[in-house]
Order: sequence, then structure tokens, then C-alpha cells
Amino acid sequence: MSQNSLRLSWSREEVDSRLDAIMVDIHKNAYETAERFGMPGNYVAGANIAGFLKVAEAMTSQGMI
Repeated sequence: MSQNSLRLSWSREEVDSRLDAIMVDIHKNAYETAERFGMPGNYVAGANIAGFLKVAEAMTSQGMI
């Protein structure tokens, strides 16, 4: 989506590389968050908690909480 909105032209390899990096980061974040909250291996809980924390931190930084 960012490629399209910025009118960039990426090669197939560049797109694959960027998507791979994004997926690795999502996996790492869900895994580490699940462990941090006492649910090791529970990727669903880790992803949900990580998403909630991201929204809460954004709201806090905007002074909403």
C-alpha cells in the first residue's frame, strides 16, 4: 500500500524482502509479548495483547488516557 501511495516501483524481490521483514517482526512481537504476559507459545494472545498495548501507548502519547 505504501508503495502504491508513494508511486514507487519496487522489484518483486524488494516486495518479498519487505514483506518477509514485516512478518518476522510480527512473529517476534507476538512471541515475546505472549512470554512477557505468562502465556509462552500463545501467538493469538501475544498478538492481541501487543495490538492493545500499541493502541494504549498511542492514546497515552496523545493525552487521551
